[in-house]
Amino acid sequence: MIKPTLVSLSLLLVLVAIFGLNPFATYIDAKETLEPGYTDFETGAKRLANGTYQISALTRMPGVEPEMVRWWMTEYMQTSEHYQLWHPQDHVWMDWENKQPGSIVGASHLVHEYIGGEMSKLRIQFVDPSEFFGYDPNSETTFVICAHPGLLEEQIYLGKMCHVVRETPWGAEMRSRFWLGYVAARDGNNAHQTLLTLIANTAIARMFTLDQAAAVGLQTHAIEEMGFLADLLPDLYEQHRSD
Repeated sequence: MIKPTLVSLSLLLVLVAIFGLNPFATYIDAKETLEPGYTDFETGAKRLANGTYQISALTRMPGVEPEMVRWWMTEYMQTSEHYQLWHPQDHVWMDWENKQPGSIVGASHLVHEYIGGEMSKLRIQFVDPSEFFGYDPNSETTFVICAHPGLLEEQIYLGKMCHVVRETPWGAEMRSRFWLGYVAARDGNNAHQTLLTLIANTAIARMFTLDQAAAVGLQTHAIEEMGFLADLLPDLYEQHRSD
């Protein structure tokens, strides 16, 4: 006869596998991306207790000002040719949806790009940073953008992301954060998509759909593309200011 304690333990293990150690925790450290100095996890990829992955990347940008990155994202980048400057090997095609000049909140960046050697077709929906931080942290010395990355050809978001560009004595540096595994339906009225997201947000589903190699591939891609941006922005920005 199986002891009740063994049954209880087995049930507990099953529940943890399905829902994670804390099914109500998000494990999103968004506010840490605004802290001065450096955190304990500035660059790397790690799986969290609810099955999600956090990917962090720190990019130093000598000679760059936060305003230059704001200009690149909200004004300059309009064509696939511009987008390819950002990463000549990985960036293939782009377009905008609902984009207003000088702004990015509410716009969707539609892209084809290679991440970890695999072609990804994505829709990156930019949102007000207050959704992540409780207020808008943008200032003269800090540029912040936040978004929900998702599939281009499906009405599904795959996670959350933020880039925080802060002024330094030598230029600027960018903290990039990706939290993968927070699946959401773009159309909240679609019952099928809503059911799919409920399943996808269980720990066991995240264990099967997210892996270390893909997370490291995204980390590498972010470091490379922001490195390209750091190299090209000072001259490009000065050139267009003088036109």
